[in-house]
Amino acid sequence: MRRKIKNAANYSDVVLIGAGIMSATLGVLLKELQPDLKITIFERLDLVAGESSDAWNNAGTGHAALCELNYTPEKPDGSVDCSKALKIYDSFQVSRQFWAYLIEKGILPSPESFIQSVPHMSFVHGENNVNYLKKRYDILSQYAPFKDMSYTEDGEAISKLIPLVMEGRNPEEPIAATYTDAGTDVNFGNLTRMLFDYLKSKDDVKIRMHHEVTELKQLEDGNWCITLNNLATKKSNKKKIYAHFVFVGAGGGALPLLEKSGIEEGKGFGGFPVSGQWLKCNNPDVIERHNAKVYGRAAVGAPPMSVPHLDSRMIDGKKELLFGPYAGFTTRFLKEGSLMDLPSSIKLNNVIPMLQAGLHNIDLTKYLIEQVMQSPEDRLEALKEYFPNAEMKDWELLMAGQRVQVIKKHPELGGVLEFGTEIVAASDGSIAALLGASPGASTAVDIMVQLLQRCFKEEFATEEWQEKIKAMIPSYGQSLVADESLFKQINDWTNEVLGLKSTTVTV
Repeated sequence: MRRKIKNAANYSDVVLIGAGIMSATLGVLLKELQPDLKITIFERLDLVAGESSDAWNNAGTGHAALCELNYTPEKPDGSVDCSKALKIYDSFQVSRQFWAYLIEKGILPSPESFIQSVPHMSFVHGENNVNYLKKRYDILSQYAPFKDMSYTEDGEAISKLIPLVMEGRNPEEPIAATYTDAGTDVNFGNLTRMLFDYLKSKDDVKIRMHHEVTELKQLEDGNWCITLNNLATKKSNKKKIYAHFVFVGAGGGALPLLEKSGIEEGKGFGGFPVSGQWLKCNNPDVIERHNAKVYGRAAVGAPPMSVPHLDSRMIDGKKELLFGPYAGFTTRFLKEGSLMDLPSSIKLNNVIPMLQAGLHNIDLTKYLIEQVMQSPEDRLEALKEYFPNAEMKDWELLMAGQRVQVIKKHPELGGVLEFGTEIVAASDGSIAALLGASPGASTAVDIMVQLLQRCFKEEFATEEWQEKIKAMIPSYGQSLVADESLFKQINDWTNEVLGLKSTTVTV
C-alpha cells in the first residue's frame, strides 16, 4: 500500500488531469464516497469542458443504443450482434441514475439545463439495409428496454415523424425506420460545468486552469510527482505537485501523458487522430420541422464517431439542427493541440502495433482520404441521403471535436484499432488513464466506477463505500436489460427526476 504524504507541501490526495466530463464525474464520485479527500484538477485551457465535452464538439446523443447502428454490427453469417448495444444501454442507465441522485441531493440544478427528451430513430434505405434493420429490431425488441421500440417500412408513417427525411425521396426505394421517444439529448458541456461548480464549492478542491502537465514521475514511495507549466504567465516555472493518485482524463491528450508516466501497462498503446466537422442548419423553418435524432449506417471503413445522423439538438436553450459528422485527418490529438502530437507519440514500444493496425485498416485510410478531399457539393450530397431537399444556402460548416482511436498490441495481428474506450491503469492502482472515444461521455459514470474498482480496491470493498455506491446507483451490480421488473422501477424513477418522457408512439 502506498504511503500518503499529507504533510508535504503541494500535496493532493487525488490529481485529475483535464477538466472534461470524465474528471468531473470521477471528482464528484470520490467526494461523495470520501468527503475528506483533497483533490486538485489541472486544465491546459482557460475554460472547463473546452474540448470533447463541449456541446458543439460532442454528438450529445444520450448513447443508449436505441438508434446507433454501429453498436449492432452485422456478422459474416448475416445475424446481428446486439451484445455491445445491451452493454451500452446498461451503462447509460448508470449515468442516468447518478444524475438523478445528484439532482435529488441538490448537487445538480434543474435537469432541463443539461438533458432533454428527443426521439431516437434509425433510418435506412436499400433492400440490404432494410433487411439488416428488421433483424436488428427483431433481436433488440426481445429485451425490456427495447420492447417499446417500433419498426415500420411505411413511408407515410415515417413522413409523419420525420418529414424532412421523406420529402423528395424516391417512393420506389425500399426504406425502413425504428422509433422510440425514450431517447435523450444531453448537453455534456453544461453538465460538466455544473459538476465542476459543485466541486469548486468545496474547500479542499482546487481547479487550476491554464496549467499544462509536462512530466509525470513515480517516486520510490509509490506517490507521483507532477511537473506543470503555468500557461497564463507563459513562464516555464516547472511547478511541482505530489499526489497519491493521478487520473489522466485529458481526452485525446491522454496518450502522450500516459507515455510520460512510463508505467509498463501503458507501453504499446498508440493513437490515430480523427477530426470531425458538422453541417449546422441556419434556417429556423427547417430546424423547427425536424424533431428527432435520425441515425443511419456508416460507410465502409468509417470510425464509430462518423455514423451519419440528422440531429435535433438543444444547446444553451436554443433548438439546433446538425448533420454529420464528416471525418478528417490531422496530426493533432486535441482540437487545441499541436501538429506534433502524433509524431511525438510514436515510440519504439508502439511503432509496430501502429504500423500493423494501419495495414489491417486500409478501408479506414481510404475513407479518411475521401473525407478530406470532399468539396461542399460532396457534403451536400451526403446530407441529401437523409434530407433529399436540402439546399446549400441553409447550412454552414463547423469544426467538431477531435478524437483519438486507440491502437493496442495484439498477439496475432501485431496491432489493432480499438473502437471504444479503454482504462489503462498501473498494477498498484496509483495512476490511470482513459483512452478512446465513442460512446465516451454517455457512459462516463459506469467507466469511472470501473476505474474506482481497479484503483481503489481496498476502499471499494468496504461496507461504507458499497452502501454509498448503491445509494448513488441503485442498480449497481445488476443489469436492467436482464431484469424487466428492475428496469421498470429504475427507468420510471429516473424519468420522473430527470423530467423525461415515459410514453412511446407506435408507427
